[in-house]
Amino acid sequence: MAYLEKPRTGIARSRRNLIKAGVIGASAAFAYLTTTSPAAADNNNKNNQGDNNQGDNNNQGGGNGKCFLKGTMIRIADGDRKVEDLAVGDLLPTVFGGMCPIQWIGRYSFKKSNQAEAWAKDVLPVRVACSALGPDAPHTDLYVTQEHALLIDDVLVTAGSLINGTSIRLYDASEHNQLGFFHIKLARHNVIYAEGAPCETVRNFDDSAVNFDEYLRRYGPPIAQETPCATLLSLDGRRSPADEKG
Repeated sequence: MAYLEKPRTGIARSRRNLIKAGVIGASAAFAYLTTTSPAAADNNNKNNQGDNNQGDNNNQGGGNGKCFLKGTMIRIADGDRKVEDLAVGDLLPTVFGGMCPIQWIGRYSFKKSNQAEAWAKDVLPVRVACSALGPDAPHTDLYVTQEHALLIDDVLVTAGSLINGTSIRLYDASEHNQLGFFHIKLARHNVIYAEGAPCETVRNFDDSAVNFDEYLRRYGPPIAQETPCATLLSLDGRRSPADEKG
């Protein structure tokens, strides 16, 4: 397909313009964008039942990983496919490295123990509205976890840092009693396209995925810290080098 021949290297929108537009929230002005563990509930809430493992919302579990909400459309070699329908070996267009096969797809599930209660804030994904980052970027609403970074002006910025209360905000999710998340592991940290927006793949993750045993069988213990594919931007304007290990 023609649009895959020259994939965009990121949202072409300067950091200064993002700040002027109020995209980067002032309340997070001194936070650093660092990588964390994937979306995961407190270990005390895991019931060790394989794919039926579910985080308990009441324990203020994780939700801070680099994950896509179920239903997110990911660009593949010949179009787009829902993240939950992807498989190991599927080829994805990337910003750094051309077509790359999926190495592993982590799955995470959160379920309310009390359906009358609201979701814990740190479990809720960020809703990036259609064209919030620029014309047709994303081309429809994008839902990612708060620590999932998007490539903007050639730097990685987390979705939670972009919240402005209007076009980028936490997703209410009150109509859902269960939330499913997926994250994509390539051979190396990279940037792929979700709903048309450039988003990072997994860099660091732990064993909280319900299918983590599958990863261990295929590849053995994961590398604790992987070199990022692009500069990580801190919200006070400082940049960390692309080979930062933190």
